[in-house]
Amino acid sequence: MVSFSCTGPIVGSILVSSAGGEFIKPIVGMFGFSLAFAIPFTLFAFFPSWLSTLPKSGGWLNSVKVVLGFLEIALAFKFLSIADQAFHWGILDREVNIAIWIVVGLFIGAYLMKWFLLPGDTGKDVEDKRIGIPRLSFAIITFTFVVYLIPGMWGAPLKALAGYLPPLYTHDFNLLAAANSQNKTCDEAKYDDFLHLPHGLNGYFDYKQALACARQQNKPLFIDFTGHGCTNCREMEAVVWSDPQVLQRLQNDYVVVALYVDDKTELPESEWYTSTYDNKVKKTIGKQNADLQIRNLNNNAQPFYILVGNDEKVLVTPYGYDRSVEGFVNFLEEGKKKYKESKE
Repeated sequence: MVSFSCTGPIVGSILVSSAGGEFIKPIVGMFGFSLAFAIPFTLFAFFPSWLSTLPKSGGWLNSVKVVLGFLEIALAFKFLSIADQAFHWGILDREVNIAIWIVVGLFIGAYLMKWFLLPGDTGKDVEDKRIGIPRLSFAIITFTFVVYLIPGMWGAPLKALAGYLPPLYTHDFNLLAAANSQNKTCDEAKYDDFLHLPHGLNGYFDYKQALACARQQNKPLFIDFTGHGCTNCREMEAVVWSDPQVLQRLQNDYVVVALYVDDKTELPESEWYTSTYDNKVKKTIGKQNADLQIRNLNNNAQPFYILVGNDEKVLVTPYGYDRSVEGFVNFLEEGKKKYKESKE
């Protein structure tokens, strides 16, 4: 159930490709999904004797259920924080989420160490106070994870969890806040009171406004199709965008616009329109940005990075999820080169 939430953008991209007339990509993509589900059942059907080798239930299984239950609680707050960001409730900021995870981690570690029991804990496992090596190992891993989380309460980036925690701008008490960027915008960005760019970058959240500024500053436009619930987007920002080589180029060479495809903010009725793609009325910021990506680029996966010139033509092949700093730098450099060539 948890992993299913991450399949939407992938399957959506496959369906968009199919609707656009592609043949091979949809077949390969859906075959991969069906294969993953079918392999376990197929193997047990061919080799039924393997079923007898599976471990029997007992006290250990209840311990597994309890630990997984705690993990589900932690993940539930993770997914709730995504809704919190999309609707801008401001309830589960970054430090609140980290505090919840620290508490849950401490409970998991304490349970694995048998410092407390739950009603389902019965049998020999309860009577025996000794702790086995596997259980002790998991307890050590859990307590280590908790120690790793603690600096995040004061603004540490926690890059290993960048895709799973609310962004740093939601942190109320940040001792390590990024300095304001030196790149200038042409005017006050729309929606900047509730949408933000990482690492102190200045930019836009509306395509038309960003394009007008790019033309005014005679720079190419860097379009970031992103989402509040996009784990890979947060990882790219934490691991790739934070690199000085990348950040410098985004600040100096481009006008940056972040288009959130899952933002639930409803626009004034005068800005609504009916999409030519699905004939549905697009009322929110997210719906309009997603429609822009699907109609113009035949894609709805995030992150999706586009470099366009003042004529709105794509300069280089779009860039997706790839944590290679060198690859991203080359992408930005190639876009700048193509933009200069188009001006000659």
